[in-house]
Amino acid sequence: MSITVNIYYHGENGAARRFAEEMESSGTADTIRAENGNLRYEYFIPMNDPETILLIDSWKDQASIDFHHASPMMATIAELREKYDLHMKVDRFISDDTESDESFVRK
Repeated sequence: MSITVNIYYHGENGAARRFAEEMESSGTADTIRAENGNLRYEYFIPMNDPETILLIDSWKDQASIDFHHASPMMATIAELREKYDLHMKVDRFISDDTESDESFVRK
């Protein structure tokens, strides 16, 4: 089982993109990727909404997320969210670890 959290950061005048760029250039995103239990931490731009950045954030289990949320890294992220005046929407998914979709995946 793994847990994936999709966070949609929305701002104005390119703020969400600048936030993601600073997360990457400052090394903050890499620090999160190196945390125990992190499986994925990647930013994407939705084609139909350039003022939004999608973060796909996957973790091994809830304990890994709880550790991350209790870390000093969260203060850094909160400061950057404030700096860029971002608003968020969050979707959370728990994987069932089945491979039933494999027949539809072209590799």
